[in-house]
Amino acid sequence: MTLAKTKKTEIIKTFKSHDKDTGSAKVQIAILTERINDLSGHFKVHKKDHTSRHGLLKLVGKRRRLLDYLRRTDERGYSEIIKKLELRK
Repeated sequence: MTLAKTKKTEIIKTFKSHDKDTGSAKVQIAILTERINDLSGHFKVHKKDHTSRHGLLKLVGKRRRLLDYLRRTDERGYSEIIKKLELRK
């Protein structure tokens, strides 16, 4: 259930704020969103996979906390990432 290295590198290139940026809140939110979307597709096939569902809920919570942090510290960056990732709110 992990992302392929090429996909992760592509996400980092899209959302980084400087050359060596691999762990900023924007990048982490984008990576978590991709993992959440992949897991959502997994559950269409495996409806009774409750262990992975628990992991999905943890990822959603972590993304929510990062989004809250970004909204507090960088309002413009928050609105940009919401639009780019097509998240609600």
